[in-house]
Amino acid sequence: MPGTGTRAWPELAAHEQARLAACLTAAVAHARRSGAQTLATLSLAADRELDPTAVACRSRRAGEPWFTLEQPERGRVAVAGLGEALELRAAGRERFATLAARWRELAARAISDVPAGAPGAVAVGGFAFVPDGGRAPHWSGFQPASLIVPELALYRRGEGRDRHAWITLAALASPDDTPQELVARLQRRVSELRADPLPLLDPEPAVSAQVASAMPAEHYEAAVARAVELIGGGEIEKIVLAREVHVHAAHAHDPAAVVGVLREEFPSCFTFCVGRGEATLVGASPELLVRREGQRVSTLALAGSTRRSADPSVDAHLGERMLRDPSHREEHAIVARRIERTLRPHAVWVASAPEPTLARIANIQHLATPIRAQLARPMDALELLELMHPTPAVGGEPWQRAAPLIPALEGLDRGWYAGPLGWTDAAGDGEFCVALRCALLRGGVARCFAGNGIVRDSDPAGELAETEVKLQALLPLLTG
Repeated sequence: MPGTGTRAWPELAAHEQARLAACLTAAVAHARRSGAQTLATLSLAADRELDPTAVACRSRRAGEPWFTLEQPERGRVAVAGLGEALELRAAGRERFATLAARWRELAARAISDVPAGAPGAVAVGGFAFVPDGGRAPHWSGFQPASLIVPELALYRRGEGRDRHAWITLAALASPDDTPQELVARLQRRVSELRADPLPLLDPEPAVSAQVASAMPAEHYEAAVARAVELIGGGEIEKIVLAREVHVHAAHAHDPAAVVGVLREEFPSCFTFCVGRGEATLVGASPELLVRREGQRVSTLALAGSTRRSADPSVDAHLGERMLRDPSHREEHAIVARRIERTLRPHAVWVASAPEPTLARIANIQHLATPIRAQLARPMDALELLELMHPTPAVGGEPWQRAAPLIPALEGLDRGWYAGPLGWTDAAGDGEFCVALRCALLRGGVARCFAGNGIVRDSDPAGELAETEVKLQALLPLLTG
C-alpha cells in the first residue's frame, strides 16, 4: 500500500486531461442516447521504464480487485490492473463462450481514444479449472469465469529502444453520470499511483510458519496408485493429480513481497498476482496456454519434470536422463499430440519441434515443445481458451474420462489452480498462462498447490517426491 516517502506519479498534463474529458463526455452522451451503459477508455503514453507489477502492488486500494502478469526474461508484455470499471463473469460449460461474446460486444460499443500502437481496453482475470470450480469458502471472490476491465491498466511491451509503455483509464458511463464526476474519479485514481520498488520479504520472521498437507502424504500416494491401475486397465492414458499444502504464518502474507522474489528467481516463468477481496492468488507458472497475436497462435506443451542440481554435470545428466526416459517421453507426447490435434482443424498450419527440449527453471526442469499455428479463420483469445483448456498437462487424456476422476482421487477443490489466467484486448489478442506453482494467500494462511502427470509407469513415492520439488517454488518464501 502507499505509505510515507513513496514516489508519486506525475499529474496528467493539460492536453491529457482534455482528451480524458472529451472521451468521457462522448461516452456519457452515447449512454444517454442508447439508454445503456457505455465503456470509455483512454490510453496515454507512459515512461518506458514503467514497472507495471511494482506500481500495481504499491498503489492498490484495500479490498479492490487487482492483477499483475509478466514474464520477465522474455520481455514481451507486462500487464497490471487496478480497480474495476466492470466485471464479466460466468459459470458452467459455456463460460468461455459467454465471456467471449460479452467482451466482443462491449469492446465494439466502447468509446475509445487509443493512439496507434497502444493496447486500449484490456480485460484481465482467469477461470477456474472446471466449469463450476471454486465453490470452497477459501476461493470466495474467484468466480468460475471472471474478467475485469480495470479502472486503470498499466501495459509495457518490448525491450531496449523498442520498449513502449502506456496507462489506460477506463470508466463505465451510465445515462445519469456526468462527465465531470467520471473525470474526477479517474484523475483521483492516477493521483494515487506510486512508483516505488516492491517490498522485501522479512528474512528472519520472529515466529516460524507452520506447514501441513491438507491431506496425509499417504492419500496422494494411494491416489497415484489407483490412477496407475485405471491406466493399466485401459480406462485412461494419463491423469494429473494435485496436492494442497497449507502454510500458517503469524502475520498476513504479503503478496507484493512474494511476487517480487518470484520474478527474480523465476524470470522465465509467468509471475502473477490476482487479488479479489481479501485474498490473492500469486505464483510463477512455466506454462503458456495461449498467446494470440492477430492470426498467429503460440502455445507450449510442457510435461515431464525432474529436479535441478547445483553441480552442472549432475544437472545435465538429470536432464539427459529425463529426455531418454520412456515414462517422461510418453507423458510429454500425450500433451503435444493433443494440442496439435486440437489446433489443426482451425489452422492453415501447425508447427512444432520434432523432439522436446529441456526447459530449465531455478528448481526444476521440464520437457517442453513450443507449438505455433496460423489460424484459418479469426478466433479471439477467449475462443482459443475454450478450445485448448484443459490440456493433458493439467487434466487428463481422454479428458471426458479423466474429468470426474480428478476430484474423486484428489479430494480438493482446485479453484483457479491449473486454470487459465491472463488478459485480452479489444482486438481479441491476449496471453494466458496456466495457473501453476501458485498459492492462495488469505491473511496468515497460504494454500499451495502442485500436481504431477500420472502415466502407466508412474511410481507413487516418486510422484509424491516430485510434488515436493514443485512446492519449493513457494514454500521457502512463505515459511521465512
